[in-house]
Amino acid sequence: MKIDIDHLFSGQDELIHCLHIIGQKGENAGYETYIVGGIVRDAFMGKAITDLDVVVIGDALTFAENLAKGLKTGPVVKFEQFGTAMIPYKPFRIEVVTARKEVYQQDSRKPDVTFTDLTEDLRRRDFTFNAMAIDIRPKHYGNFYDPFNGIRDLKVAVIRTPLDPEETFYDDPLRMMRAIRFASQFSYRIADTAFEAIKKMAERIKIISMERVRDELIKILMSSKPSIGLILMENTGLMPLILPEISAMKGIDEKNGFGHKDVFYHTIQVVDNVAALTDNLTIRLGALFHDVGKPPTKRFYPNQGWTFHGHEETGARMFEVIGRHLKLPGRQIKEIRKLIRLHLRPIAIAGEEVTDSAVRRLRVEAGDSIYNLLTLCRADITSKNPEKVRQYQKNFNEVENRIITVEEKDKLRAFQSPVRGDEIMQFYGIKPGPLVGKIKSLIETAILDGIIPNDYDTAKNWLMENKDELLKKASESQ
Repeated sequence: MKIDIDHLFSGQDELIHCLHIIGQKGENAGYETYIVGGIVRDAFMGKAITDLDVVVIGDALTFAENLAKGLKTGPVVKFEQFGTAMIPYKPFRIEVVTARKEVYQQDSRKPDVTFTDLTEDLRRRDFTFNAMAIDIRPKHYGNFYDPFNGIRDLKVAVIRTPLDPEETFYDDPLRMMRAIRFASQFSYRIADTAFEAIKKMAERIKIISMERVRDELIKILMSSKPSIGLILMENTGLMPLILPEISAMKGIDEKNGFGHKDVFYHTIQVVDNVAALTDNLTIRLGALFHDVGKPPTKRFYPNQGWTFHGHEETGARMFEVIGRHLKLPGRQIKEIRKLIRLHLRPIAIAGEEVTDSAVRRLRVEAGDSIYNLLTLCRADITSKNPEKVRQYQKNFNEVENRIITVEEKDKLRAFQSPVRGDEIMQFYGIKPGPLVGKIKSLIETAILDGIIPNDYDTAKNWLMENKDELLKKASESQ
């Protein structure tokens, strides 16, 4: 079968020009040269092309060097063990590989790579819609190879493997996460045989490095409806192996007529709500883990029912370990911990009369994360009562407006005592030590409580006028 490549990539003149150069280079070298995988799949799905995957039957490393010269770009990044080379070429990332297959051994985190022909390369790919190839050499331009009916599966929106799915997932267990990721990104159905194979082979995910698993999890979270992937992870048995803390949230306990909502399903609803509001990964991760402290803090009281007292503090501590396990950046871990620890505060304020003092304290404690926190808290309203949701959203608007007003009035963006420690020591005749910090805290508390405004002259006068009282309070709190 022949494909009109120029029509397939209509409107993408730079891409077509690049394909012509690559194809001509392949023909000149005597190498079979194909575009494969994601670029072919995305073209048929009408998606924008950012990654250009090229397979050659020959030495991909040498070919990539010559190609980079022809494209007047570089340097080429080579992975000799895998016969792979990366060429940075704006606006595309070009990957050139020698036709190959990869197989993980029983307990290995690194695959064995062998070089092969196109048919075997396609056979060992993950899913049928990624096992399509188009020849781009001038004499063979547009010859289309679809040995496993990838086009058919794209049309019926199903995720299927070229080989027996158990063999496919055994060869590379990360493909189980990729199947779920594609289901979440495309809203496709995983074929029954593949779904059952994931359940059977789930334990093999343990041999894959956490960095690669994390990257697939992030792609699931960044899809338009992450709950699809998160539920599939749970139902296939991958979630308990990758994030047992999330899996532990599933289920409802009932006692003496008291029940509680299923925290797992509440959580994935919150993640979907956040996904509808923002593409910010940190907030989406915060949504996934905001109630992670509930299972270990769950208690039953006969006259009160089920409680989760302190789950926000417990969850923040737990995420320090989880974040390191996922190998997230330290700064991101710190912010997500803050979102988890504070996620109840705006809701509590929104349910009361909003005071400047409460707003000041929340604003200062949240710092630059304040608007990320408010986004998470808006998403955390999952009541099935529309009137209750409407009232909460109205109250949140009031909290947000009050934050802006107080922030502008009190200059809270970089909040700290306007009187410096060395001045306190000079005014009070005291030496460096904890007492100085206690007095600074009293100044900050007075500002947050609205006793004095956040300016230097007023704070200095208040400090001098209340010297004895402040020294006494500071000394007693040490």
